[in-house]
Amino acid sequence: MAFRVGLTYNVKGEYVLKPEDPPDLIAEFDHEETVAHIEKALREAGHEVVRIGNARQLLERRGKLDVDIVFNIAEGYEGRNRESQVPILLEMLRVPFVGADGLTLGLTLDKVLTKKVLIAEGIPTPRYAEVADPDKLWQVDLAYPLIVKLRCEGSSKGLSDKSLVNTPQELRRQAHWLLETYRGASVFVEEFIEGQEFTVAVIGNDAPDVYPACQIVLDGVTDLGRKFFTFAYLRTGSDYLCPAPIPEGLSRQMQELALHTYRAVDCRDFGRVDFRVDRKGKPYVLEINPLPSLSTEDVFSYIAKTKGMTHYRIIQRILEAALVRTGLKARDDASSLSTPTQSR
Repeated sequence: MAFRVGLTYNVKGEYVLKPEDPPDLIAEFDHEETVAHIEKALREAGHEVVRIGNARQLLERRGKLDVDIVFNIAEGYEGRNRESQVPILLEMLRVPFVGADGLTLGLTLDKVLTKKVLIAEGIPTPRYAEVADPDKLWQVDLAYPLIVKLRCEGSSKGLSDKSLVNTPQELRRQAHWLLETYRGASVFVEEFIEGQEFTVAVIGNDAPDVYPACQIVLDGVTDLGRKFFTFAYLRTGSDYLCPAPIPEGLSRQMQELALHTYRAVDCRDFGRVDFRVDRKGKPYVLEINPLPSLSTEDVFSYIAKTKGMTHYRIIQRILEAALVRTGLKARDDASSLSTPTQSR
């Protein structure tokens, strides 16, 4: 069955950086190539695609969208609720959409609130502390090394080699720098997990497909130690090993934790959960991204290759999950593309 699918997004070309802006200000925005790729994937499945654009463009078209469902990858503008802007507008317009709703997107963009949910659910995550006063950080009851992060940002915004700190002095300096550079931002710190980094993708709802863990490779290295993904790698590139060459038990443990996290925050249709694994082999959830990149260079593309599928088919599967969830498509008509959590 073919549908008329709207497409909401933010592209890098819609914002021109000002001299005072940090270089990673719009790191979360997509390249035009990614939007075109998603559009082509949906058209290949027989759907008609209507480009809508960002939240402001959605507002301009209210009342005349004439679509069955919207495939949303929009990041939004300003503040910790920015990812919620398009979903909330679509809810008000009573238009079904692909992906998490505004509550989940607002919660998960705020890393401190996400931590509180993870802890309440018994999901292992690095210990953390909020930064209310950078001049009192010497009082933080955490074990060094620590990593200093922006509380409500994605795509590794604000992260650099200086984010990993070993002393209260370094911690204070980096926290001040973030607060001065990203006006209006909030900062938190967490214990840094030395070891390896992984990500687990999830697609679906009632019985989601949880894919095997993929390992992050930086500078050709898998045992990252103190390395971690920063904005610089968005330019120089990183790599994935899918599935990760790790013991079956560890991969299964991360899959189970990913599914637990996905459900704990009411994620819908698709998402990605990021992990660090320490030297003793214990996995820690760093965050969940319910609005993950669908770029051909990101993990969903690598998963498609390991399953012998095209990246287009992965995108089509995400849409199918949303169509079933919203009642636009019968469950029996939707196809599964991967093995469930219990098998590789």
